[in-house]
Order: sequence, then structure tokens, then C-alpha cells
Amino acid sequence: MTIKTRITDLLGVQYPIVQAPMGWIARSALASAVSNAGGLGIIETSSGELDAVREEIRKMRELTDKPFGVNIAQAYVRDGDIVSFVADQGVKFVTTSAGDPNRYCSQLKEAGLTVFHVVPSLSAAIKAIEAGVDGLVVEGAEGGGFKNARDVNTMVLLPLVCSKVNVPVIAAGGMVDGRSMAAAFALGAEGIQMGTRMVSAAESPVHQNWKDAIVAAKETDTVFLNRFGPGPACRALRTEKTTRLEKDPGENGVSPEFRNAMALYFGGDMEASIALSGQVAGRIESVKPVSQIISEVVAEFDEVMAQMSAKYARV
Repeated sequence: MTIKTRITDLLGVQYPIVQAPMGWIARSALASAVSNAGGLGIIETSSGELDAVREEIRKMRELTDKPFGVNIAQAYVRDGDIVSFVADQGVKFVTTSAGDPNRYCSQLKEAGLTVFHVVPSLSAAIKAIEAGVDGLVVEGAEGGGFKNARDVNTMVLLPLVCSKVNVPVIAAGGMVDGRSMAAAFALGAEGIQMGTRMVSAAESPVHQNWKDAIVAAKETDTVFLNRFGPGPACRALRTEKTTRLEKDPGENGVSPEFRNAMALYFGGDMEASIALSGQVAGRIESVKPVSQIISEVVAEFDEVMAQMSAKYARV
């Protein structure tokens, strides 16, 4: 089955399912699995390790002949020529995030790339449209990772933005299965982005302890950190460390905690740093291969849409 929307037309994919661009995680092993399964894998640049990113893109071309994209997380860009770097890799789709959409949009468009910007509010969405983006990733506050401190959940944010813009929208935050995808479509989206579900996937490079913690988490087992700064707010799994930081992030905020990220991400020490995660961790019951995740999402989406039509359609 193919799901046809403006997203699939723009991205050239079978399904409008995008993998979130998590730092150090969104690399070739995971991204190629997503693309090969009919979705769109994304390679991150937020790690700042552009030589490694270049190698991951080279690996992508060995691992898949399907489309994939790159994310530019503007707050973490360490290369003033990041646009040329991305364009030189031959990719055609870019998401920009964590900054002003005007910073790179025109350059990326001039280089022939399709550009979507990640937005946490209606005002940010309007600003991105005025900057000339091709589409939006509308990200609700229940999602994992770095967040707008003035949080708005997907159920409110997504239909609000979709009612005010005409560009295609990818929904992020709370997306984990076919039922949540159907809900996002009902609210105006034409695609979804999954982060936490992909962190827990078999092909995800993170340590098994992190995957096990996601599977074990209840729906209440995330924390919203650093709401009052300094630095960005974020949503993460609840651990002893993050429970302390929830109450007292310290005078420097939580950003210094990411200095030890590798010990958590790949060493499995869940107290060494902060395990970014969305509330959907409470709905993930097992580690599965990406191909199974995507096939189940698509099958359930189709089933839910058919059931809704049969149950509520009027003759």
C-alpha cells in the first residue's frame, strides 16, 4: 500500500513517515533502515561532527537507494558554510530547526533543496512561511528532545497551525503508531515524524539500557526540564538525575549534563547524562526492527481510517 500526500510527493517516499534527527543517533544504520522501509531517514548535524556526518551520508548511499534527508539544527551549527556542506552531499531534502528560519532558507532553496522548518508555535510557523519554506514540522511539547519553554501539546498546536497555513505539515510529538498517525491526519497533517519510537528501534545505535528504559517507562515517566532556563528546555526520561534537575536545574541549566552524553548514549549509564524522550515512551512495549515498526504503523493507520469511515460515515 502507498499513502499519497503532498509530503510523499515532495519527498519521493512511499509513506509520509519521517525519522527525527536525533544527535549522534540519526546516522546511517537507523536512517537507512527507515528509508528502506518506505519512510524518510534523516541524518543529523547537531552533533557538530561534520566529518563523521559526511561519512554517514556516504554510508547511506551504500545502504539504500531510497530518498533521505539532512537536518540543520541551527543552534548547534559550528560551520559557517553549513549550507554548502549539505548541498555538496547531494541530498534534496533538509529540515531546519532550533533557530530563525530566515538564517538558511533562501540559501538552501537557491541550492535546489526542499526545506521544512520545525516549529513549536503558530507565530514560529507564520515566520517560517514568510521565510519561504516548503513545509513545516509542527512539534508538540509531549515530544522528546529540546523544546520551547512555552510548551503547547500537539492536540492544540497541530490543528491551530494547519488552520492558518497552506503548506504541507508533518506532525511531531506523540507520534508512535497508526492510531496517532490517523489522529494527526484528522488534525490537518499530511505526514508524521517519530523520534522516541525510533530511538527504541533495533537498528538504533544507542545502548540497550536506554531502549529498555523506554520500554519500561510509564506514560508519566518523562520530565520537562529547564523551563525557566538558562538554555533550552527539554523533555527526557525520568531518572534519579533528571528528577533532581526537574526541581533544581542549577545556575547553568541542564546543558552541562550533556558533556557526558556518550556515557549514556553508548555506554548505557542512565545517570551519566540526560536521555531525551517523549511521552510516547509510555506506549512503547518492545524493541522492534524499523521495517516492522513502519509496516505496523501503516497497517494500523489504514485499519483505523477504514473503521472510522465505516463507523461514522452517514449515507
